[in-house]
Amino acid sequence: MTSALVVIPSRLAATRLPDKPLADICGKPMIVRVLEQARNADIGPVVVACDHPDIAEAVRDNGGDAVMTRVDHESGSDRIHEAAGKVDPDGKHDVILNLQGDVPLIAPEAIRAAFTPLSDPSVDIGTIMTEIREEQFRDDPSFVKTVVTPIGSSVFRALYFTRATAPSGVGPLYQHIGVYAYRRAALDRFVRLSPSPLEIREKLEQLRALENGMRIDVSLIESAPMDVNTPEDLERARKAFSAL
Repeated sequence: MTSALVVIPSRLAATRLPDKPLADICGKPMIVRVLEQARNADIGPVVVACDHPDIAEAVRDNGGDAVMTRVDHESGSDRIHEAAGKVDPDGKHDVILNLQGDVPLIAPEAIRAAFTPLSDPSVDIGTIMTEIREEQFRDDPSFVKTVVTPIGSSVFRALYFTRATAPSGVGPLYQHIGVYAYRRAALDRFVRLSPSPLEIREKLEQLRALENGMRIDVSLIESAPMDVNTPEDLERARKAFSAL
């Protein structure tokens, strides 16, 4: 592991929050706020993979790099794979980090934590999770649960991801945060795989990797990055930035 490329997939269409990447957060588009946090993580160059010229223009107007990708990608993984091929066709970067474009409040240390599990050469994909501390979220299917087994003080091996409340019994539940650090070869393999049965059933793309024998390790983080999907989420994000 020598070099990482951070790719932020971004598409203009959004049902619950139209033109979401361009939504203003205290004077800057949301996609730019995410870009700034990715830069602050300082793990490698950052590029936004977008499907609309308005997103690219907003990124470039704020000093960032953007690459246009196809509009018909079914997932962010497909989009970052295309972008990585365009930005780095020679494969200089052997890790591609997928950072969602709707987490403007994600802490730089949380981004770095997704990168940490790849220090083990047997790990294909690194990601992050946080403990669910509020009771009402334990049974919420929008809080994706990570079922893990510990392999270190703050790193775990993923056994399963689910929208159900799992595992049962006494103990913490962990929410998965959708930030992925792929080894380049693992990303190449992943996008060639067909959607898997459990992926389709749970509507969780990461299950495709597990069902095909790929190893995902997870870093435990303290913060719980809020993703922005609704007008109400956007207002909370604006208030949080105003308080900084």
